[in-house]
Amino acid sequence: MVLITGAARRVGAATARELHAAGWNVVIHAHRSFEEAWALAMTLNQSRPDSAQALQADLLDAAALERLAQAARDCWGRLDALVNNASTYYATPLGQVTPEAFEDLLGSNLRAPLLLTQACAARMEQGSVVNIIDVHAHRPQRGYSAYTAAKAGLWALTEALALELAPRIRVNGVAPGHMIWPTGNQLNELQQRAELARVPMARLGGGEEIARAVKFLLSEEAGYITGAILPVDGGIRLG
Repeated sequence: MVLITGAARRVGAATARELHAAGWNVVIHAHRSFEEAWALAMTLNQSRPDSAQALQADLLDAAALERLAQAARDCWGRLDALVNNASTYYATPLGQVTPEAFEDLLGSNLRAPLLLTQACAARMEQGSVVNIIDVHAHRPQRGYSAYTAAKAGLWALTEALALELAPRIRVNGVAPGHMIWPTGNQLNELQQRAELARVPMARLGGGEEIARAVKFLLSEEAGYITGAILPVDGGIRLG
């Protein structure tokens, strides 16, 4: 059984569908998008009864993370994997960084994955954790200093927890590049073409590319892989 955070939409939902198709029971976490999470769970249950659940939690509430981990385990009496996918993403140009924005970005992208992994690890006999990071954690974008710092911390945390939790639990990461246009994308057609020109593969990846990478890292085929960060970015990091 796998718990996936932020799985109501976009990359998280694609990951839930991919893992479910591979035979996993999935717990779909959401906060503000719970109705979409519930609808996705019901759709998955139509193809395989009692194989998907939806749970709601605010990941910025530290106490809620323990409750989420326990509720996820209670769904089927076991917890085998965690995918830390939920992420807040927006620009914070220097001179406009507020304590509230920094805490929000750090909380969703670093603190929550750490505390939720801690809570889940205490409820796993053995298993695997996959963190969704970002190739820009090591190739910063102008104006995104707070987000970049949080994702860079998650990169380091992935490696640190791989040491601390081995051999019982493997911990790896997937580092996406341009996968899906951001929510509320305001880029015109010319600007979109310019962005795609930066990607050697000349296209957006889509959520399914991330989902397949997560599926691999959770599988037995990756049983000797821990502390690895797998770039799924169409080669944009090479530019």
